[in-house]
Amino acid sequence: MSRFPIALTVAGNDPTGGAGILADSKTFHSRGVYGMAAVTSLTAQNTMGVQDVFNVPVDFLEKQLYSVFSDETPHAMKSGMIATVDMMEIIARTADQYDIPYIIDPVMIATSGDALIEETSIDFLRESLLPAATSVTPNIHEAEKIAGIKIENATDIRKAADIFVKEIGVQSVIIKGGHLEGDAVDYLFTRDTTIELSEPRIETSNTHGTGCTFSAAITAELAKGKTLEESFRLAKKYISSAIRNNPGIGKGNGPVNHFSYRGD
Repeated sequence: MSRFPIALTVAGNDPTGGAGILADSKTFHSRGVYGMAAVTSLTAQNTMGVQDVFNVPVDFLEKQLYSVFSDETPHAMKSGMIATVDMMEIIARTADQYDIPYIIDPVMIATSGDALIEETSIDFLRESLLPAATSVTPNIHEAEKIAGIKIENATDIRKAADIFVKEIGVQSVIIKGGHLEGDAVDYLFTRDTTIELSEPRIETSNTHGTGCTFSAAITAELAKGKTLEESFRLAKKYISSAIRNNPGIGKGNGPVNHFSYRGD
């Protein structure tokens, strides 16, 4: 690509930097991509939990997105914490208007277990926002909530993927199997293919922001012009390294290391 690759994150802010737009920005920059951000929510949180959440007014989110796209269209975008239906409507319109790769990390529950999305927003997410995405990257708990089934093994993951692709209508889904037993296995499903990537499980509680970081790594590679499969494979290596070399910050579920992976 002749121009410097640009990626946009639309997500919440974690003041300790482990998740949300700060984690996304660090991931973008570590992958050689210029990062932009539109903030959906301000959180008071740390490695021990979420103490409070303030959702920005929806008209201000719209102004942020207009500021970005009226000046310079990113090469790829992702969204993370989107708490309300009004926010989802704005983002869905933006995704429909611009023909760029769009990754949805359907952030619903923080690593600490705190809810980050209104229950009433899940139906709109399923019906209107997910079909606009290039891919969606739920963990097991998020996939259960969206697909409406219990996931306990790889067979259940495939059933959930069918619901995402065939019923909800997403182009592709990447279901992260880290919450199941055994090795950490992630799956990419499209209508025609299934790709399974496995890494040995890393025994650590320092996994704060892994979903944000993983989806941001995929977005960064898409911004550089790589295919979804190439981006998925790189992101799996990236997040495994980030977890393995976590910096041990905080008193609870600490963040990962966004600067440890040195691969291409």
